[in-house]
Amino acid sequence: MSEKYCVECGTELLPKKLKNEGIIPFCPNCQQYRFPMYNVAVSMIVVNEATNRILLIKQYGKDSYILVAGYVNRTEAIEHAVIREVKEETGMTVSRIVFNRTKFFEPSNTLMCNFTAFVTDDHELHPNEEIDSYAWFSFDEARVQIKQGSLAAEFLIAYLDQE
Repeated sequence: MSEKYCVECGTELLPKKLKNEGIIPFCPNCQQYRFPMYNVAVSMIVVNEATNRILLIKQYGKDSYILVAGYVNRTEAIEHAVIREVKEETGMTVSRIVFNRTKFFEPSNTLMCNFTAFVTDDHELHPNEEIDSYAWFSFDEARVQIKQGSLAAEFLIAYLDQE
C-alpha cells in the first residue's frame, strides 16, 4: 500500500478488500476507498525527419545523455504534453507523434509514457535553461550514447529494436 493517509481527512488508511479490485487503501473516517495516486510524465525520442537523427540531451549538471521528458499537467492530454515539452525545452515544433510504451518508474512514483516526436528539421532548435547541452545522433550512435541502464535507454533501445 503506497498511500498511508487519506488525502481528504488525514486519517491513516487501512488495507481493505474491494470486490473485483483486490486490497485497496480504505479510510475508516470517510468510509471511502482511496485508490493509489501517482505522477504522469512523458519522455520523447525526438527524431529529425530531415536527417533521420535522434536528439539526446544533458540536464542538471549530469554528464549523461537522456531523452527530452517532462510531467503532464493536471487536465492536460498526454499528447499535448509531448508537444508542449518538446517546444518548451527545445523550441522545436512537433509535426507528429507516435506512442511507444509505458513503464512505471518507482523512484519518483511516476507512470512514464514514451513517444516518438518527429520534427521536420532543426531550424527552430533553441534549447531552454533546462538543457545543459544536446547533440543529434544516428540511430546506432544514440544507442551507444544514451545513459546505459536508465529508463531513457530502455525506451530508446525498445524503439530502435522495432525499426
